[in-house]
Amino acid sequence: MKPRQTKIVFIGAGNVATCLAKALSKKAEIIQVYSKTKASAQKLGNILGCSFTRDLKKINSDADAYIVAVKDDAIENVVSHLQLKDKLVVHTSGSVGIESLRKASINYGVMWPLQTFSKNSVLQKNIPFCIEASSKKALKLIEELVKTMGGKAYSISSKQRAKLHLAAVFANNFTNHMFVAAYAILKDSNIPFDVLLPLIHETINKFDKGNPLASQTGPAARGDKKTIKKHKKLLENSPQYLALYKLLTKSIQLSAHAKKL
Repeated sequence: MKPRQTKIVFIGAGNVATCLAKALSKKAEIIQVYSKTKASAQKLGNILGCSFTRDLKKINSDADAYIVAVKDDAIENVVSHLQLKDKLVVHTSGSVGIESLRKASINYGVMWPLQTFSKNSVLQKNIPFCIEASSKKALKLIEELVKTMGGKAYSISSKQRAKLHLAAVFANNFTNHMFVAAYAILKDSNIPFDVLLPLIHETINKFDKGNPLASQTGPAARGDKKTIKKHKKLLENSPQYLALYKLLTKSIQLSAHAKKL
């Protein structure tokens, strides 16, 4: 006899929900999608071939797991409408604590995928999932969901996850903003951004060698005041990036000094 598939309801229909739902639908049964907007709920519902709703009072109560994949500041409000007794309820946030779910069910937890998501994202194989649970039963179910998606589970507490989320902002969001600045500077001189790609790739490849501080290069790390002065001169008409350059230069200099101590 074929084993019964896990029944799942997705609360949320954005990028994260869409990506996770597609990955889970290969081996689990998505029975419903909720979104505060009918169009979003219907779109994902049609993709998955399941029912949809924009009314939290009409959430299907027959599922095994409820995955709350909404914006961080909306989790508390959404969860306040859920009374699911012993069903598994998890959220996918990196910055919201596990305690935000305790009134929704006795079995709750966190399943945060450490990946950046866009509309057409595909869940990467062995992607890290930071998990946390209120009970052994909840933990087992979360681990099964992660395994179904081909991910790798890491037991991370809410306190640890808050720090990891902060680190991820530096590593991803802030780094991408540096690329935005570089793109703008090059565009101003009609230089294609792709000339930087080999440098960017090489920088990333160096991360496998350990502490990134050991790979820090550039005029700030070298204490090259003459070059720094030239760079500041070039940024005089771009106050936003000049301020950023000064801030990062100072930070690198402090890190380089600490390294020598």
